Amino acid sequence: MEKSFSESYKNAGVDVTAGYKSVELIKKSVQSTYTEGVLADIGGFGGLFAPNIKGMKEPILVSGTDGVGTKLKLAFLMEKYDTVGQDCVAMCVNDIVCTGATPLFFLDYIALGKNIPEVVAKIVKGVTDGCKMAGCALVGGETAEMPGFYPVDEFDLAGFCVGMVDKEKMVNNEEINIGDKVIGIAASGVHSNGFSLIRKIFDVNKENLNNYEEELGETLGENLLRPTKIYVKPVLKVLSEVKIKGISHVTGGGFYENLPRMLRNNVSLNIYKNTYEIPNIFKLIQKRGNIPERDMYNTFNMGIGMAIIVSKEDTEKTIKLLEGAGERAYEIGEVVEGDKEINII
Repeated sequence: MEKSFSESYKNAGVDVTAGYKSVELIKKSVQSTYTEGVLADIGGFGGLFAPNIKGMKEPILVSGTDGVGTKLKLAFLMEKYDTVGQDCVAMCVNDIVCTGATPLFFLDYIALGKNIPEVVAKIVKGVTDGCKMAGCALVGGETAEMPGFYPVDEFDLAGFCVGMVDKEKMVNNEEINIGDKVIGIAASGVHSNGFSLIRKIFDVNKENLNNYEEELGETLGENLLRPTKIYVKPVLKVLSEVKIKGISHVTGGGFYENLPRMLRNNVSLNIYKNTYEIPNIFKLIQKRGNIPERDMYNTFNMGIGMAIIVSKEDTEKTIKLLEGAGERAYEIGEVVEGDKEINII
């Protein structure tokens, strides 16, 4: 590594030695995520993982990939880089747990205008925090310095996750019945969706992100940059004790796009707005942007980051299990007749 240096490449804007320094800075953080199945250390050409399939009749691999989106623009303005990594992990692991799968391992991809090792270390610290919350290992990734493609003070961040579930234990929406209940699990905030609209509404810049908002009890930037909640362990806890019939990660597209994804044909959902307190950030967004209510529910999570369907008899037990796992949970709706319609009442 010490002899790997190109003056010509550095003159073109790519410093390979900065890449090596980044790897050294993140090594301990990455290793802190390692679980029993990890076989290789950081720095190889591929991350190796040996899944434990003992007791499984038909193991199924489940994968998911996503990024953080334009929420990154706020991180650039605030020069705060240690939380967006959790957003990246959350957007992937929260998706695959909807099948009932346990996340096994994660890989990240960071593309930058300039590789500043200390910034990369902060980004990866957020990724490793998220991986530990989800119980999965960060087994590899890529840092690409791309001068002229990205500004020197900006980057993009994406991730990829693989999980596993026994086929017979996968969440099966064919068992959903009329009268089943919808349990909503509280979000930590806006999470990682709708930021193009948010940036337009607030005309986001460094100054107004640092403005204290009375309705929020904190600055706008503090609220908006709060990382996406990771629901893996609480949902897996419920799955171990309750028959869950459907799970939906409420991301881009809000209620109207995501809740139908957990339904079988010939059923719909009634969602009751008065069953939980909508966080003030969504009220502020709607007021400042003069956004119609349907657009709000079609863009944002509105305070519910994950929704699950259980039988009426399991409702109370499910809520208690989630609360015991540190989550705020509410009965927010029920299954009714229809064709995958979402009725916000």
